[in-house]
Amino acid sequence: MSNYAVKMLKKPDVTDLAGEKVMIDFESGKYFMLTGSANDIWDIMETKTVSDEIISELLDIYEVEPDVCKDGVMGFLRELESIGFISLEELV
Repeated sequence: MSNYAVKMLKKPDVTDLAGEKVMIDFESGKYFMLTGSANDIWDIMETKTVSDEIISELLDIYEVEPDVCKDGVMGFLRELESIGFISLEELV
């Protein structure tokens, strides 16, 4: 699998509620709830902007197989990309 640069395209309003994040996109009027590792991925994206770095950070937090972690992270990043929050650019 490839490594991707993660670029934030728009920053939704994020509120922490009892360990979960609620993200509100005022442009579209939609809101999203992040729990578990999605919550952690969002936090890590504040400082890490390459998919392999995000995965490495999560592997330090969770006991999970690297391939399972990478699949989960990339699935979540692609979801964020599909709703216009981020862009992914393959690194060569």
